[in-house]
Amino acid sequence: MVLDKDTAKKTAELLLQINAIKLNPKNPFTWSSGWKSPIYCDNRVILSYPTIRNYVRENIGKQIENIYGKPDVIAGVATGAIGIGMLVAEYLGIPFVYVRPEPKKHGRQNQIEGFLDKGQNVVVVEDLISTGGSSLNAVKALKDAGAIVKGMIAIFSYGFAIADNNFKEANVELHTISNYMHLLEQATNTGYITEDEVDALQLWREAPDKWNQ
Repeated sequence: MVLDKDTAKKTAELLLQINAIKLNPKNPFTWSSGWKSPIYCDNRVILSYPTIRNYVRENIGKQIENIYGKPDVIAGVATGAIGIGMLVAEYLGIPFVYVRPEPKKHGRQNQIEGFLDKGQNVVVVEDLISTGGSSLNAVKALKDAGAIVKGMIAIFSYGFAIADNNFKEANVELHTISNYMHLLEQATNTGYITEDEVDALQLWREAPDKWNQ
């Protein structure tokens, strides 16, 4: 669920402005999954732009306080959300940890890096939601460590039905500050894409695994 329409539109505008999100229906990207995609999103680019990263961290931080109050800990999902998660934790003045996809093979073999005590309230910060698999893997690791996961806030979501179903089945509350619908609206209004390209982009979201075959 998008938290605020004005913030969603502004965030989409900023992501397009710095090429954190690239749209190219005529020359699609290939994801690691093998899917052909007319969109590529790398929100880590935000970290290179102080004004924009401050805008994102403040909006996420304020929304966390509005929804959950101040949690005990912010957890970022490695690797994409480590930077923005730490900035949000700093904004709120609370501890930060990050969660690896799996435990390290050496040393202390941690999956969660940083101090986390059992029973602490945690809000997870994520940069991007596609299917939700890696994000929910992080939630499971936190719960297994004894944390109380209040919910998750992400910068951007593609809005796939499979993600909605995965979060619902896991009983995890997800909010985002922008999403695919607002991105298309913003890209159309600014002339970044044409109406024909909008149609292609909408078709892709409905069946990304079959698109462009």
